[in-house]
Amino acid sequence: MKRVSQPQPVTEAALPMLRHKLLAWYDSNKRDLPWRRDRDPYRIWLSEIMLQQTRVAAVLEHYRRFLGRFPTVHKLARAREASVLAAWSGLGYYRRARMMHAAAKLLVKQHAGKFPQSAEKLRALPGIGRYTAAAIASIAFGEPVAVVDGNVERVLSRLSGQSLSPDVAWRAAEQWLDRGRPGDFNQAVMELGATVCLPRQPRCLACPIVELCRARGELPAPRREIRRRREVHYALDCRNGSVFLVQRPRSVSLMPGMWELPEIANHNGSPGFTLRHSITVTDYLVRVARTSAPAASRGKWIARPRLPGLALTGLARKILRAAEVI
Repeated sequence: MKRVSQPQPVTEAALPMLRHKLLAWYDSNKRDLPWRRDRDPYRIWLSEIMLQQTRVAAVLEHYRRFLGRFPTVHKLARAREASVLAAWSGLGYYRRARMMHAAAKLLVKQHAGKFPQSAEKLRALPGIGRYTAAAIASIAFGEPVAVVDGNVERVLSRLSGQSLSPDVAWRAAEQWLDRGRPGDFNQAVMELGATVCLPRQPRCLACPIVELCRARGELPAPRREIRRRREVHYALDCRNGSVFLVQRPRSVSLMPGMWELPEIANHNGSPGFTLRHSITVTDYLVRVARTSAPAASRGKWIARPRLPGLALTGLARKILRAAEVI
């Protein structure tokens, strides 16, 4: 078993050792992820947007499928919004896809499809904030700028032995950054947070820089979010190889223009099935009845072969898969 000495503070003098150990660990232990196989800024951008509020395991297949459909920023810029949303379906937070689409159009129109090579200029694109701009600039172009996401903030806080405010975390990340390999160093800290310095039950004995850690995983756990519960009912109306779906109004803020099953009141008629679904802080118990859509529903009959390419909500896609319709 690895023996751990008393923690030493991360002083300026200790930073070269921290950088060396962390990069050596990353070189030997990094996960083989598809967006790490080259420095293509389009692929790095796509992965970073998909990974916002989404786990790596959930992104892998979506990334492969999306890239197969839109392999370049030019292809994405020329696509219809409905096609982009259909390819994004199942990842949730659809505003990310809309902003990516808008950014792709701007990149092609104003930059001939070339990505700006600095974090400052990247932030001018729709949907790209401080973290995403720094990630693209450092990984794709080697700009010495630090990143701070949830994983990085946790690692920095534990190393420091105290919870850090966002501003302090960004300053610490900039100070500790390896300017010779900024992209790899940023990914190393994120990888450490994702695979070793876990929110609960951190694997301290597997950490390459545990000797420099003040907390050793013992910082007070953040307060757990309060989750709401809701029950919803939908009609699954299938006839003659088609499914009846309704389109969300384009004026609503949540998933405008996307297709879903018609919602109904509590239904005790035709047998159906139940599944669970979560959106942000709400857990849904979803009851699906195989019954006719309400007469007042304004929707369309969609042929089954068209469904995979339709801009369905994540819940609608989950229901149709559970029902073996798609």
